[in-house]
Amino acid sequence: MTPSPQHRLSGLDRLADEVVDFRFKGLPPDADGRRAGELAAEKRNLFTGGFTTPVLALSAERTEHNLALMEEYTRRHGLAFAPHGKTSMAPQLFDRQLQHGAWGITLAVPHQVRVARAFGVRRVFLANELTDPAALRWLAAELDADPGFVFACYADSVRGVELMDRALREAGARRPVDVVVELGAGGGARTGARGAAACAEVADAVGAAPALRLVGVAGYEGEVPGADRERVAAWLRRLTALAADFDRAGRFAGLGPDEPVLVTAGGSAWFDAVAEVFAELEGLSRPVLKLLRSGAYVSHDDGLYRERTPFNRIPEEGALEAAFTLWAQVVSRPEPGQAFLNAGRRDAAYDQHLPRPRLVRPSDGGPVRAAEGIEVTSLSDQHAWVSVAEGVELEVGDWVGMGLSHPCTIFDKWPMVPMVREDGTVTDLIRTFF
Repeated sequence: MTPSPQHRLSGLDRLADEVVDFRFKGLPPDADGRRAGELAAEKRNLFTGGFTTPVLALSAERTEHNLALMEEYTRRHGLAFAPHGKTSMAPQLFDRQLQHGAWGITLAVPHQVRVARAFGVRRVFLANELTDPAALRWLAAELDADPGFVFACYADSVRGVELMDRALREAGARRPVDVVVELGAGGGARTGARGAAACAEVADAVGAAPALRLVGVAGYEGEVPGADRERVAAWLRRLTALAADFDRAGRFAGLGPDEPVLVTAGGSAWFDAVAEVFAELEGLSRPVLKLLRSGAYVSHDDGLYRERTPFNRIPEEGALEAAFTLWAQVVSRPEPGQAFLNAGRRDAAYDQHLPRPRLVRPSDGGPVRAAEGIEVTSLSDQHAWVSVAEGVELEVGDWVGMGLSHPCTIFDKWPMVPMVREDGTVTDLIRTFF
């Protein structure tokens, strides 16, 4: 699990060569047949260059700000960083994250690992237990074919360990798969072995499995029941204590002499607690790779993580910026106080908060203004229901720019996302794979 130098991903030119057509909503109809790289090179304006509504825009300046901020934060706190790529599933953003110091990319399911490997990601942390025989056969072949490929995944049950080991041995795997034992966040939480004794049982099963190798411990503090700073920090200390206990018991004997123990946690709501508690971890017999996995930062949002970001608690560390704007048009004003936009559940994240109108661009070319007195009250499949306060001007044809909550359910609705400068210039087209 030793880090190696940063590298540029391969195969990104394939994305630039992809033909733009009806598959990609929001892109200009008159660009059909052009390649994505050619369209981006035209530097069209999002509002006057033929893009159709609804269209999702990713701010170039705010994305760069967020990338640089987390690079500096993790460096300052002595953390390695493997941001959760399932947020965007965008290889172009993976590449940007790696160039901004990321150790690797975290993913959740085998399909996502295949996407990452198709573009040359060298280090993948799978924050899940992997028991599918077909996926394990593919993984074994991938590891055997590329000695530089670094991979690790969760284990939280003896049964899961047995399934992994059997499938890998049947596949003739020559390299063992690195495994971390996942500590559950408590009763009623998501995955993870419940308690230190159960974790030790899983660790010993890994140690006895020829096709596996125990390399560390892991978990997700966002699932701590009734999560607050004290409860999260207490659970994180149980996680680091588990690593120390395993080390004293000799359970990491399968690591090479210079290989660190992997200790990893970190969603996007409590990474300040992760940084604090991981800084306390000392006294192991070998170095420790302290790996943070927060992923929502790259685009941030205008809801869930805006409210929960650790930077609200530690403003001296900086501030993330919401990089998404969903632009839709007013298509109906059927009665006073009511308007409808042409974007709905097919276009906007809605599992945490409804979209929040921020800007209005009048169709007559008037100045952009704040969307005061305008609120999205519900979503249909293709419409946003909007209440309009008395005296607020909003006309059919106006564009409304909305902030979105929870980036993990935004990218998946848009297979190609324009990256846009503050002046409206489209500088790139970000391809996603869900």
